[in-house]
Amino acid sequence: MSALFQPYQLKSVTLRNRIAVPPMCQYSAVDGVAGDWHLTHYAALGRGGAGLVIVEATAVSAEGRITPGDLGIWNDAQGAALAQVAAAIKAGGAAPGIQLAHAGRKAGSNRPWEGDDQMAADDPRTWQAKAPSALAHGANWPRTPLEMSVADIAQVQRDFAAAAVRARDAGFEWMELHFAHGYLAQTFLSPYANQRGDDYGGGYANRSRFMIETLAAVRAVWPEHLPLTVRLGVTEFNGHDEAELLEAIALATRFRQDGLDFLDASIGFTVVGASVPWQQTGFMLPLAERIGRASGLPMAASWGLGEPELAQRAIERGQIALVMVARAHLANPHWSFHAARKLGVAEPAAALPPPYRYWLERYTAGD
Repeated sequence: MSALFQPYQLKSVTLRNRIAVPPMCQYSAVDGVAGDWHLTHYAALGRGGAGLVIVEATAVSAEGRITPGDLGIWNDAQGAALAQVAAAIKAGGAAPGIQLAHAGRKAGSNRPWEGDDQMAADDPRTWQAKAPSALAHGANWPRTPLEMSVADIAQVQRDFAAAAVRARDAGFEWMELHFAHGYLAQTFLSPYANQRGDDYGGGYANRSRFMIETLAAVRAVWPEHLPLTVRLGVTEFNGHDEAELLEAIALATRFRQDGLDFLDASIGFTVVGASVPWQQTGFMLPLAERIGRASGLPMAASWGLGEPELAQRAIERGQIALVMVARAHLANPHWSFHAARKLGVAEPAAALPPPYRYWLERYTAGD
């Protein structure tokens, strides 16, 4: 059997293959509530053949949204709407996952297709962003955030825990904490964004404290039999890659000791003007492999893994346990079927629902 299409078990969850759809923000919620767009979108991805579908960054509080269109899970109405989304994903045969997030200093932004920048301070739709330090991200995010107090930090950690309980009750089976991409957790870890002088700033031990405590808060309420995972920004690609990677390895090792089950290696996106090697396919694979071997955690990676042969090799070589395929699933929600055919898998439509599988298996040529 193709390595990419072997089942994968983590805790009590068994994925039908090694293909996962990572979070991709739709910016289409109203007051944080999932609507028809989300239900249709995620139902299609759920029945598309991937083993895991992770719902987009879902804010743990109103101030934690990136844009006014972000999903939220800070109240029961949002939880009820997301329960329908989780059920739709599961009905399609994929495991339903969710990513919990707080935007930090990137909060109060316009949707990407409406500017991809921070709203003006006097825009009635916006709100005050908070962060580890009163340092603006820069570029399209020029507003200076408020430096969080220790009480603010504790409140956000309670928000993550409460959101995890709602996600559990909504039927999600895979929890991912968003500790990447220049959002709140990543900026606590980053020396470029965190210049605090207290127990949450300074050296690595203090800068990692927010992530470690937040993971512990979620671990305390998330069911032990379900996977608890993190998406971590492991490097910025700004010339300090090795130092950043060593910190990521140390953090991943600590996470594993504290009950983390799985890690998705991604990019920091804390520094403006970093030299991310976008032209290089699979550029995160060596980093993910190194972190996994050093920490003992099973790993995933994304960014440029939409070619089936590359995804297959990454699994065959043991570089990662799951392949995160994002934009290729927007272009073709049945990417898994496409990949199976390209890789010569017997019965490539096997993971699709019977109404699709019947027709795709019955006819082998033409439309």
